[in-house]
Amino acid sequence: MIAEVIVNTNVKSLNKIFDYNIPKELENKVAIGSIVLIPFGRNKKLEEGFVTNIKESTSFEVKDIAGVEQASLSEEKIALAKWMSKKYFSNVAECMKLMLKPGTTSKNFANRITEKQATFAKLSIPKEEILSYIQNKKIKSEKQISILNFLISNDNSQVTEIIEKTNTSRAIIKTLEKNGFVTLYKGQIKRNPLVNKEINRTTNLKFTEEQEYAYNKVLSAIENKEYKEFLLYGVTGSGKTEVYLQLIEEVIKKGESAIVLVPEISLTPQMINRFISRFGKDIISVLHSKLSVGERHDSWEKIENGEAKIVIGARSAIFAPVQNLGIIIIDEEHDSSYKSEMSPRYNAKEVASQIAKYNNIPVLLGSATPDISTFYNAKMSKIELLRLTKRANNSNMPNIKIIDLRKELANGNRSMISVDLYKKILENLKNKKQTILFLNRRGFSTFIMCRDCGFVAKCPNCNISLTYHKKEEKLKCHYCGHEENVMSICPVCGSKKIKYFGTGTQKLELEINKLFPKATTIRMDIDTVTKKNSHEEILRKFNEEGIDILIGTQMIVKGHHFPKVTLVGVVSADGSLNIDDYRASERTFDLLVQVAGRAGREGLQGNVIIQTYNPENYSIEYAKKQNYEEFYNVEIKLRKQLRYPPFCDIIMLGMSGEQEKNVCDISNKIYDKLSAQIKENNIQANILKPLPAPIDKIKNRYRWRIIIKTNLNDKLIEIINNCLYDEEITKSNVRVIADTNPTNML
Repeated sequence: MIAEVIVNTNVKSLNKIFDYNIPKELENKVAIGSIVLIPFGRNKKLEEGFVTNIKESTSFEVKDIAGVEQASLSEEKIALAKWMSKKYFSNVAECMKLMLKPGTTSKNFANRITEKQATFAKLSIPKEEILSYIQNKKIKSEKQISILNFLISNDNSQVTEIIEKTNTSRAIIKTLEKNGFVTLYKGQIKRNPLVNKEINRTTNLKFTEEQEYAYNKVLSAIENKEYKEFLLYGVTGSGKTEVYLQLIEEVIKKGESAIVLVPEISLTPQMINRFISRFGKDIISVLHSKLSVGERHDSWEKIENGEAKIVIGARSAIFAPVQNLGIIIIDEEHDSSYKSEMSPRYNAKEVASQIAKYNNIPVLLGSATPDISTFYNAKMSKIELLRLTKRANNSNMPNIKIIDLRKELANGNRSMISVDLYKKILENLKNKKQTILFLNRRGFSTFIMCRDCGFVAKCPNCNISLTYHKKEEKLKCHYCGHEENVMSICPVCGSKKIKYFGTGTQKLELEINKLFPKATTIRMDIDTVTKKNSHEEILRKFNEEGIDILIGTQMIVKGHHFPKVTLVGVVSADGSLNIDDYRASERTFDLLVQVAGRAGREGLQGNVIIQTYNPENYSIEYAKKQNYEEFYNVEIKLRKQLRYPPFCDIIMLGMSGEQEKNVCDISNKIYDKLSAQIKENNIQANILKPLPAPIDKIKNRYRWRIIIKTNLNDKLIEIINNCLYDEEITKSNVRVIADTNPTNML
């Protein structure tokens, strides 16, 4: 028997099938989807590969498979990997690795995650005999009695837990073992990130008419085993999560399972809490990057074994090995984090649709500010639109006020906080209510410059200014991680006139502490959430410890429910407007509407103050009105006029290398090859000549790009793939990637 094997590599030239003989002793172990060890090329070390097919014979002279790993992929996952490889211009093996159990992908099976073992204790004789010994005072030690009583109620417990709960010691347990009352043995520990969560159970809430209608529409698709996409378009606080919960309840009753995707790790704890309070923690598994590899490994096993009926996680959770999948829910579907910026550059929403088609199940997308392309597809009836127009719990939409920062400056206010926002924060503090301040830039100052010669401190590895972080007294690059000490003298002209420009969350926190010295504050950005569970701890403190002001970047914006927040201040609405991206207005509108939605969610009147230098911008004007459809109507006309998605696809080819001339030469060769093929095949496409990327150097690599605007089809995908795998390109020292509808145009 012959196995068709794909080598586990991201080398473009090796993205093809290799035939290997299956030795007699391995015939019962090797199957489609198996991970195997193979001799490859002249390498002495064995390589890892994936079996994609088994056949009777081959015309080639082949080597034997050397070994088989227990882990494997289903035929569905292999088909999905092949589809992704073609669509997202990546190696099949790269796609397959996304679908493997965490901790099982290291080469040659070394350093893999294994079962975590611990010592357990169980009673050696029946409980009745133990009780008799205790009653007849044949066991006199109070500590021994304490341990035995604990085991009567909790047999087969971990020794460390017994010691902790009974305030005893390992020596006493060993004495009980010696006397024949207890048996000690090694057992597997399940690493469960939910183990310490204790949350009060809740029951289903009564639906509004709109919720009931949406629920019944999706339920019909579930019951009829029908693939269908729905967009649950509901204003912030309209009860989208309650619809999710009750649909999943019906799915579980049918013996099926659900995947729920959330965009930010910071949202995961809150969503988990809502789900645990409704379903308990035994049937829920969590998958996201802040968990340890061991925790993800054991969560994956729980899903694989069918114990977990609900999987909650970020983008990569879409690949979980869920048994009997009944529905896929994608919350905050507009969020850009559903699109991977690393190879394979997949879109989780597109992958979800592919999985749903295979399983004949519905996909439910939810958002208060849907992605423009998603809403367009809903308008075109490609997706069924379900509306929630009113807030749940009789909550009113917040009052929103726009502050023109140009007028603040003209009136002599150089503070980051306008007069109106200052007064509102003061009022909130007096009323014992909470405030959120949003600024989508971390650090203290965005750049430092010499006022004499104009020198700007830049990263030596990237063509980007360094950001000043006051707490560490460091200048940091947010692209490559380079750090250096703060300078007090200009290295070019020797001047001491070093000026700090721009503002970040660190500087905002310092200013708030000066303006409101008695207020308690907490900050949430990339710099404060580096430790495990730090997202959850910050949110817990803000919710439970009555902290007055939460300062943060976009991770505080989406989906959070803060009952006591009545004021939201957007310190600067302009950061997301001034970027080189056709979606700048959409992102600004989304952020402003989402952050405004955190105010006044529990019957309390919310207030939102948006500070900006561009009050006339349509995205800011419509955000004030909280009117998504008016914004959509303006934005979609501009997109159509300029031919941007959803009216075309944008394919960005990125070339990078250490020598700029090589990058330029390869970029031009790729352009010539693609242009000729596009013309020869009569494909309607606008291919732009290669140019340096907006940030033309990152991590000491020069960056160029080619942009193609077209309606992507199979022939163009084939042409681009052929170009990427061209020997002249693969053997150059230039790295080439292709990205369809990228979220980052920089």
